[in-house]
Amino acid sequence: MNTSPSRRTTLQAAGATVLAGSLSGLTATASRADAASEPKLVTYPRPVTMPTNTSFRVRVRVTGGQWRTLDIYRPTLEEIDAATGSGKVLNSSMVYFDFRGSAEIEVTYLKGGTTTARIRPDALGITPRLRGDTLRFTLDRPRDVVVQINDEIFDCLHLFTNHVDPHPPADGDPDVIYFGPGVHAVSGGVLTVPSGKTVHLAGGAVLTAQVSFKNVEQASLTGHGMLYTGPGGILCEGSKDIRVRDIIVMNPKGYAATIGESENVHIEGLRSFSSQGWGDGIDVFSSSGVVIDGCFMRNSDDCIAIYAHRWEYYGDTRDITVRNCSLWADVAHPINVGTHGNTDDPEVIENLVFTNIDILDHREPQMGYQGCIALNPGDSNLIRHVRVEDVRVEDVRWGQLIHMRVMYNTKYNTSVGRGIEDVYIKNLTYTGTRANPSLFLGYDADHAIKNITFENLVVNGEVIADSMKKPGWYLTTDVVQWHCNEHVRNLRFVTTAEAEAAATS
Repeated sequence: MNTSPSRRTTLQAAGATVLAGSLSGLTATASRADAASEPKLVTYPRPVTMPTNTSFRVRVRVTGGQWRTLDIYRPTLEEIDAATGSGKVLNSSMVYFDFRGSAEIEVTYLKGGTTTARIRPDALGITPRLRGDTLRFTLDRPRDVVVQINDEIFDCLHLFTNHVDPHPPADGDPDVIYFGPGVHAVSGGVLTVPSGKTVHLAGGAVLTAQVSFKNVEQASLTGHGMLYTGPGGILCEGSKDIRVRDIIVMNPKGYAATIGESENVHIEGLRSFSSQGWGDGIDVFSSSGVVIDGCFMRNSDDCIAIYAHRWEYYGDTRDITVRNCSLWADVAHPINVGTHGNTDDPEVIENLVFTNIDILDHREPQMGYQGCIALNPGDSNLIRHVRVEDVRVEDVRWGQLIHMRVMYNTKYNTSVGRGIEDVYIKNLTYTGTRANPSLFLGYDADHAIKNITFENLVVNGEVIADSMKKPGWYLTTDVVQWHCNEHVRNLRFVTTAEAEAAATS
């Protein structure tokens, strides 16, 4: 009797083995997918030498997880005395963590006496559950929020969250300059990044240095760590194809990030605090192809500033996008465009887009430096082709909603700006009562403001349009107590329906 298996039996057995292997592979793949979708929480210890604050206790958990207490950092902020001009430095609080799924946060105000609690930006619509001095709320995805108790401006909690990084750069990778948890310093206080390299600050890492991209290409700064009190957080100069992601810049001795004569620079998820004079957030000079995305900026000067020539930077600035950001200016402007340029060889600042932005605050005693959004060309600059869309402005402490002025500021300029042209502002919303009148000021007939359109401007729930019911002799700007001078041409206020009808006619 022949007991050897038939060819069919052998093939059937081999097929079963292959099928079993395939099913096993599919099961493993599904398991990995399930694991990647399971709720997860990652927290990082604060290095013991880093200053902390004692106003809050913060705990967090994900669905089905245990509560974890977060370590608190102490950023410093600034308030200007309007009578003397001196700045007072004040302590605040900050925590951060990573999560997947949803996260429940519990915040206890240790000073006591809690009567109100507010989670900002207001547009998120997060209403905390308050019991005594403890509140709870849930995030369904990573967001950056500010927790304010009793409307405290400075003694508040800044809470930053990230996605869990599934594939962080590895220590030992030859293309990675890696800093693990703990405090790190480098010789001279400046870390110079070569082309093709990634600097990675792991969660819990603190680097007390500037990170410098100078005349390099395809380099990055990533991670969930922090730059702290360096000579200036990030410098990108004469470089292209640069990426910065998820870094916290706290109390730099200068700007959080400077971009000069560079192209194709993307800054995503940057958070910054500052508390001294000229403590800007992100400043762009003579550059193109810059994207600033998903950033939280609380600064003691302009949060976002876009210029042409200054110092050793020369050339036009164009194709700049700022989106999905929260901006809080304790001094000066959340957004400022145009001050610096080249009188001897005039430059252009053009093709700017600002979209989906929450402006949380603006406090500036000097009238000439007010404006949540300020377009202020000086030094023979021409600003043109600007689009602002879906910007929500909460009540400011001191300042204006819009400031458009062709200027000759003798403190900074050597000539008047050439003008402002073709600005389209859609879905700008202001809720509050403390803003000063917005100003639209051309310099003269040859240095004018031209072709400015507001579509669906909403002030305290009212749509402002040229067609709205008002006394026949009123200007539309009178309704909102704004002012424009005789050198402003073709300023229009339209509803969305009117804009759509005009587009199809």
